[in-house]
Amino acid sequence: MSNAPVYYAVAQAQFNPVAAMAKYVEQIQDQLRRAGYSLFEPQQIMHLVVPEQGQGQPQKPEIEQTKAWLMTRSDRTSGFVLTPTGITYHTTHYQTHNEFIPQLLRGLAAVHEAVSLEHISRLGLRYLDAVLPRAGETIDQYLVGGLHGIDFNAPRQHAISETVFSTESGPLVSEGTLVVKVYQMTGPVGFPPDMLPAGLAMDPRFAVNHVPEHSVIDTDHYVAGQLPVEMGTLNEQLVSLHGAIKSVFSATTTDFARGAWA
Repeated sequence: MSNAPVYYAVAQAQFNPVAAMAKYVEQIQDQLRRAGYSLFEPQQIMHLVVPEQGQGQPQKPEIEQTKAWLMTRSDRTSGFVLTPTGITYHTTHYQTHNEFIPQLLRGLAAVHEAVSLEHISRLGLRYLDAVLPRAGETIDQYLVGGLHGIDFNAPRQHAISETVFSTESGPLVSEGTLVVKVYQMTGPVGFPPDMLPAGLAMDPRFAVNHVPEHSVIDTDHYVAGQLPVEMGTLNEQLVSLHGAIKSVFSATTTDFARGAWA
């Protein structure tokens, strides 16, 4: 689609933990720098950890910090986030999966060359699509009937729909999980709290401060297991994941929507 609604896309591979990753960052960064990812930003990522509840006193959630290294293109359209347990490729200027998926594998290959990974534990793709109706249009023209929300005689502030599917595809792991969330809201196009584009600049097409009611389609498809670190087969698995995402996107949107984005 020449006017595709994707405003943020993430491809991620989690692997066996490498506690000494900081020792190898220079080698990995140099290889990715040569591939065009010249900006380098060490960071501390904060995340919430909820401990399992035992028979004693309830355990309180804790905030933990994880080292991360951002390796980003100078125009901040795309880049990598490396941690001791995984590598993420993300972009705010998505084109096609044929260009997107190989970049994750490029980064993963650089990590594997430096640290000799044992296995991949999780592999996934996630997309955010912005449904921005044009003047005189409504969200209902873009989303299929089951996603229109409750019809009630009052202004709607926001709405959310979530569906989880078990999928069967791929050469390495036959069973995957596909999560589709559809948000409806009024305000600027934003990001879920667990999906912030660290180090990247938003595409100006979507960086609008005053927008009418709009929708965001959040599609996450992943597999988990002990996957061999073989780039060709991992590519096939990722292409399979993307195929299901493409199909569910068609099941979520109308012919009218796809015509508007063509």
